[in-house]
Amino acid sequence: MGKVNLEKIRKGMEKFDKVREEVIREGRKIIKTSKTAIGAVHRDELSLAEKSIATMKADLDTLKEKVKKAPRLQYEGTFKVAIQEYVEAVSLLEFIKNGKIIEYSEEFLDHENYLMGLCDLGGELVRKAINASINEHYTLVTKIRKAIEELYIEMSKFELRNGELRRKYDGIKYDLKKLDDVVFQLKMKDKI
Repeated sequence: MGKVNLEKIRKGMEKFDKVREEVIREGRKIIKTSKTAIGAVHRDELSLAEKSIATMKADLDTLKEKVKKAPRLQYEGTFKVAIQEYVEAVSLLEFIKNGKIIEYSEEFLDHENYLMGLCDLGGELVRKAINASINEHYTLVTKIRKAIEELYIEMSKFELRNGELRRKYDGIKYDLKKLDDVVFQLKMKDKI
């Protein structure tokens, strides 16, 4: 039996690990910028949100190029979360500016990442609705409630297995319940 040479495999694994570390670093940057964009939308600083999203898009394009060097990474942690956070931030801004939820595009790479980002959007819309209620913007509250209900109805048409997407989808049900409670309280006080 001859000597086994695993040098090529070792070098391939080292290369993969290097790309993985770069993807994690870039993904965290996008996730952090997402928080900035979402916070800006909640504070009605839409120009800051737009700038943050433009930064996220550029960083996401860079991240996608890095993932091309190790395609397996597009199905792993930080990369998936970065896409989902991008979908969430872009969707929140689009809803507040234009009253609609963004459609899927190839930019999101994967239907599941897009859907999980939309599920995460539910929590941010609940937060926006509660703040709108506090600030007496009651029409926004009902508009958000209707959007969450429509999202819930559309998502219920999928046959989701137990997994991350299923858990996030279940969260929409609780978001809708919270909004139902808010709207009910507003109706009881003759605010809407």
